[in-house]
Amino acid sequence: MAKIALTGIKPTGTPHLGNLLGAIKPALELTKDYLAFYFIADYHALTSVKDKKLLHEQIYKVAATWLAAGLDPEKVVFYRQSDIPEIFELNWILSCFTPKGLLNRAHAYKACVDKNLEFENDPDMGINCGLFNYPVLMAADILMFNSNVVPVGQDQKQHLEMARDMAHTFNQNYKKIFTLPEPLIQENVKTIPGIDGRKMSKSYHNEIPLFATPKEVRKKVMQIVSDSKGVEEAKDPDSCNIFAIYQHFSTPEQIEDLRGRYLAGGLGYGTAKQELFERLEDSFAEGREKYNYYMAHKEEVDRILREGAVKARKIATPLLAKIRNSIGI
Repeated sequence: MAKIALTGIKPTGTPHLGNLLGAIKPALELTKDYLAFYFIADYHALTSVKDKKLLHEQIYKVAATWLAAGLDPEKVVFYRQSDIPEIFELNWILSCFTPKGLLNRAHAYKACVDKNLEFENDPDMGINCGLFNYPVLMAADILMFNSNVVPVGQDQKQHLEMARDMAHTFNQNYKKIFTLPEPLIQENVKTIPGIDGRKMSKSYHNEIPLFATPKEVRKKVMQIVSDSKGVEEAKDPDSCNIFAIYQHFSTPEQIEDLRGRYLAGGLGYGTAKQELFERLEDSFAEGREKYNYYMAHKEEVDRILREGAVKARKIATPLLAKIRNSIGI
């Protein structure tokens, strides 16, 4: 059997250009070398999203985005986390092999505790058990399919190490069931600035949505922060937020042409923003059509995710039977 790469997609916020370059494209590249599993981590989102309608809509937005960006459900395993009940049974089993002290050291939990202490609040104020146990559910997501590699950023590397610890502990107590997953850390992940110059991020509210309407995209592009140089002045493309985004969505010839006009002077930032908008339209008009199709035909998304769940459970069900047999249940 081919090696498995697993990617979880948390349905929080509207996907943007930074997500495409930093997560979606690199994850889709995994299909070249691995049997790729992609799942909508809807139960993970429940730690922070308590609005039923919002969560429901975000699940479809994320699924439609990945499908429009090139995910082929015929070639990969694409499913909704909540459609795999075996994951949640494994979550409980793994929790019985996980020291509380290990979870105390999880970065996300510690950050919340530290923030409470900073404001002289009770250390656990506002922290739900879902957040505390998050690493266990993440481990269940990974180990349920004996994933070989999991693409993670540095901020998620600790969770993968915890998953390895849980798998190792279980394997020591019983016969070897779990593969110890390896982190796939992509050091050269592309990042782009948001409209305020900081890294594009939903938490900064500075993102350019991926498949928004042309009017909405153009409005965002026109808000990109630039310096105060006049039209006739020469400008530095390498310190310009507009150019930094432009070069990710343009041909080498287009990039060199715009660079030359920056350096020569006579180019206004308004013109540069308009040209960026046009490049984005060239890049995403077709994808937007697919995205809008899926958002208008959610029953199609449901069908795709159900079929993915069937494929996923062909692995999860027999593995859970082995796990149950190992522990005597």
